[in-house]
Amino acid sequence: MQSATALLAGNLPAEPNSFIGRDRDLAELAKLLTEVRALTLSGPGGIGKTRLAVRLARDVITGSAGNMDGIEAAGDSDLDEAWLVELADWRGQIAQHVAATIGVREEPGVPLAQTLAEALRSRRMLLVLDTCEHQVSDCATLVQLLLARCPWLRIVATSREPLRVRGETIWRVQPLDLPPDDAVGDELAGHEAIQLFAARAAGARPGFILTEDNAAAVARLCRTLDGIPLGIELSAARVRALSVEQIADRLRDRFQLLDSGDRTAPPRQQTLRATVDWSYELLDEAEQMLLCRLAVFSGWNLDMAEQVCSDEAIPADAVLDLLISLIDKSLVVLDGEAAGDARYRLLDTIREYALERLAAAGEQDQLFLRHRDCILDLVEDTANRMFRRGDPPWPVRRAIYRRGIAEFGNFRIALATSLSNGHTAEGLRLCAGLLNMWVPHGDQREAATWFDRFLVQEGGEVAPQVRGRALAGRADIAFDLQDYDTLLRSAQQSLEISRACGDDFTVPTALRTLGQAALRAGRFADGAALIEEAIEAADAAGNDWEAGLTRAAQAAIAIRQSRLKSAQRSYEAALEVLSDNNRWGVAQIQYGMGTLARARGDADMAVRHFEDAAEIFREVDAWLEIARCLAGVGWVALARGDLDLARARLAESLRISQACGQRLGMARGLEAFAALAVARQQPEQAAQLAGAATQLRESLGQPTSLGSRIETAGGLPGAPGQPGAPGHAGAPGHAGAKDPGRPGEAAWADPARRSASPLTAREHEIVVLIARGLSNRQIADELVISPATAARHVANILSKLGFTSRTQIASWAARHEPPS
Repeated sequence: MQSATALLAGNLPAEPNSFIGRDRDLAELAKLLTEVRALTLSGPGGIGKTRLAVRLARDVITGSAGNMDGIEAAGDSDLDEAWLVELADWRGQIAQHVAATIGVREEPGVPLAQTLAEALRSRRMLLVLDTCEHQVSDCATLVQLLLARCPWLRIVATSREPLRVRGETIWRVQPLDLPPDDAVGDELAGHEAIQLFAARAAGARPGFILTEDNAAAVARLCRTLDGIPLGIELSAARVRALSVEQIADRLRDRFQLLDSGDRTAPPRQQTLRATVDWSYELLDEAEQMLLCRLAVFSGWNLDMAEQVCSDEAIPADAVLDLLISLIDKSLVVLDGEAAGDARYRLLDTIREYALERLAAAGEQDQLFLRHRDCILDLVEDTANRMFRRGDPPWPVRRAIYRRGIAEFGNFRIALATSLSNGHTAEGLRLCAGLLNMWVPHGDQREAATWFDRFLVQEGGEVAPQVRGRALAGRADIAFDLQDYDTLLRSAQQSLEISRACGDDFTVPTALRTLGQAALRAGRFADGAALIEEAIEAADAAGNDWEAGLTRAAQAAIAIRQSRLKSAQRSYEAALEVLSDNNRWGVAQIQYGMGTLARARGDADMAVRHFEDAAEIFREVDAWLEIARCLAGVGWVALARGDLDLARARLAESLRISQACGQRLGMARGLEAFAALAVARQQPEQAAQLAGAATQLRESLGQPTSLGSRIETAGGLPGAPGQPGAPGHAGAPGHAGAKDPGRPGEAAWADPARRSASPLTAREHEIVVLIARGLSNRQIADELVISPATAARHVANILSKLGFTSRTQIASWAARHEPPS
């Protein structure tokens, strides 16, 4: 069973080959990390900053940083997770990319950097920010904030220049250790540069070993390369076709040409450039052309390379052999698998070089547009296959989704290409197709940013159908972000455009989002009418996905109106429509049916629905949805008196909310634990937990809940967020679960006691306050309501109970309410 520990496990990649040398560096750096909190590994491209940072992170987390003579042992690390954030292809807000990598989700109305800082405040994490030089200023700003707010956090950055933040320690990464000029024989083999060449040469030509005959040439070669790891690896790859002596001689000739040329660049940069030039010029024309064209990708598989890079000069059936050749020469890196396909990438230094060559060849604009078209085809094909009835089966759809996650870097490149070329239609089509990948992955803010960039862009002809669908998607995103002004504007525009151009398929989406907004605003009649219209439109258009979602929204309205049988019928109809569609939608319906079963008092069925939904959500790493399902099970267990199960599920839910930076979810979790403490007859602990929940809510500007206000009153019922209420996950949106409100507050109540009471949850709350002797004004202050509202509640209580005085209410409370 996947648990919150997966969110805290880090993401360090497997090393592509053996790590050679740097033992002293690693030992010193590990010790340094016990003394400083911001460490920047600085140096030119190709010097090995990223490999060193990743190896350091792994050693620190596993406690395997070795000792070296003269270096005191660093001792056990106090860090327990390490995350690598790769910034080479990122051009947006740094906080956004860091948060997405770690799994922290945006909180409505809160700057993401603040949410990120709060989420990391108690975590003992090593954060590796790789390739910061493209956005040094933004990186520095974020690092300064995180260091100030997160006392246990350590940050290792790699950059060609320092971040220049307070407390930063700069470590200049040096070339690998070289033998002295007079070293001979066995003395040579003990040096890091020689060891790296020998290891990589053996990988290129099995059986290669360092001998007396070739050791001197290897040493001469490594000295020529200044001990720069990338240069050594590129040279070692050539032993498949050349002897070490031949490689050394050819490189010497190249550097003699360099000596007579431009010497303005720093020496090591000149050395590396000359080495890459030399490797490139040894390629045949087709290999050179393919290498340059591959630079438009952030990563790729064979099909993508064939689609984008092939033409009359490079036939599609020649790409594989050329790709293998580039891998053999260490110019292309094999980068694992995604959805059963091998993935490839270029190292940053090689990619920069290849892009320069591509521009010089006059192919850059053409290749980036080819890349964009390839990604657009992929995105639209994925969307078409993911959200329809019948084939492909769910395992295939799940694999398609995971494949899409691997392409996020390419999505951003394609979006940027469309934006820079003024191709608004293509950009909007990309956004609409990516919507259902962005939302489950928690990237609503990035989605909103890209939608808005293209929706306001002038130039380029955009078909009404394209704009209408994009506006409908933007409305869905606005619902997730609780940006209701944008939702209403976008949905209304989408509805008008779609109806005018005859795009019946998009109409139900616009109607549904308008209906959900009305429902959340408390306009139930308007919401019900809009949802009913959306159902009719979806059925008429044959939009099966919306036919399911709109019926789920209808069920949510029925629950709010206490029409539980109608809600059950609507959920069952939604499930029937979506059962052979995308199981993401099925999971949403299962969650909604779980909340409905709880409302009907069917605990066994509620647990079954919650667990079925959670199982699907785990398959796509939908962590916030998993947390909500776990909380649902926990509340049901609490109501049944199974306190051990309740504690386990609620604790897991709380851990996920904390890891994702969701303070409102954390507040709800603390309120649940307060209820658990009440059930265990631990009033002091309940009060402390509820007080902590109140503080969290107040920090977010959220109203405090019933449970967090009267935790010591024995656990009165509260249901301000009933299952299926507006914004509840029982009313899922186009691509993702919505804020579920507060699942399970009614578990505070004794069901038998409450079922006989004529009072509402709020009225029960006020009864206790009256019994404590509070006046209407004091009640208003306690509950953050107006005195007039408090007076109306008191009048309703007197009327329902047939009393004429507050003393009678207090007496009734003594008989019917749990003791305070």
